[in-house]
Amino acid sequence: MAAPIAIHLEFGGGAELLFGSVKEHHVTLPNQSAPWDMKQLLVWIRGNMLKERPELFVQGDTVRPGILVLINDADWELMGELEYELQDKDNVVFISTLHGG
Repeated sequence: MAAPIAIHLEFGGGAELLFGSVKEHHVTLPNQSAPWDMKQLLVWIRGNMLKERPELFVQGDTVRPGILVLINDADWELMGELEYELQDKDNVVFISTLHGG
């Protein structure tokens, strides 16, 4: 069984507005049978943290186009995107690059 892991989540570029205007969150993901990956993290975020308008953050089982995702300061595309296996003390950043107006 995978042990709980502590990660740091950051939301910026307007994405924080969907999370009660809080930019930084320190969360501990609970035990589960398999290691945590980004796909599971997005489901967890949607069910446990997202305060409003989930369609502005997730689309299907991934983030909406226009949201940059960084894992430990690297583009998640270089890390395997949804398949990236989260590690204790990872820093995951979601930055909206979409601006209304």
